[in-house]
Amino acid sequence: MSDGATATELTLPAPAKLNRMLHIVGRRADGYHELQTLFQFLDHGDTLHLRRRDDEQIRLIPALPGVPDSDNLIVRAARLLQAESGCRLGADIHLTKRLPLGGGLGGGSSDAATALLGLDRLWRLDLPLDRLAELGLRLGADVPVFVRGQAAWAEGVGERLTPVALDTPWFVVVHPGIEVATAAVFGAAQLTRDTATITMARALQGGAPSWSNDCEPTVRSLYPQVAEALDWLGFRAPAMLTGTGACIFARLDSQTEARHIMAELPSHYTAFMARGLNLSPLHAALGR
Repeated sequence: MSDGATATELTLPAPAKLNRMLHIVGRRADGYHELQTLFQFLDHGDTLHLRRRDDEQIRLIPALPGVPDSDNLIVRAARLLQAESGCRLGADIHLTKRLPLGGGLGGGSSDAATALLGLDRLWRLDLPLDRLAELGLRLGADVPVFVRGQAAWAEGVGERLTPVALDTPWFVVVHPGIEVATAAVFGAAQLTRDTATITMARALQGGAPSWSNDCEPTVRSLYPQVAEALDWLGFRAPAMLTGTGACIFARLDSQTEARHIMAELPSHYTAFMARGLNLSPLHAALGR
């Protein structure tokens, strides 16, 4: 990455996240769900290459198939930052997409956060992190955790964040080849919406063996391919859904264990192995 003081180009990571646990503790009048969750980053994700323009154009290269610019979180993030800062500069943004759409890994939210922080640096705006997180929340509930860059205990719709230090094991993350519609999961009649709230201290004290995802039974019933993948991975190590899926993950004590599972992967799945991180690779790259 070039020196931030003089750079006209930046190449930055947009890391994946896992929900190490996810409880749904209520439903608000506006239809959004109240959550308690633990976010952790992975050393795997998308990459954004940002090149400053002297006009106000924002160009995403290549465009995501089936996703118009008006719906793309990267473009929306860039235009929001322009509007809120009064910046008259633009950017060409090249996206290397590795994270699946609808996978529960936060790919779109992470891309948006990387665009916000990267363009803040490239355009020399120097906005406070709190302000960038506020803008991120306007784009999506998961964006602020990527903007802030610390593993976190999250409440509300996922925007009330408290930094935490989690274990940093190896993970195998499996994608069963389908896209899960978040709205379908949260709209399902059978979804558990009344799990008792717990304190952050109690959640951390219980640790990984007691963590669960309230969305998992509903996703299992709606998406047989996810259920099959959970059974396959769960036979080899304790497996869990991340977010609303479709991706599932297993926590491993060593890279060797992760490699053994990867070697057994059926051909109709895709997967990757990665290390859990408490500091986002984006923040490490930017030196924040």
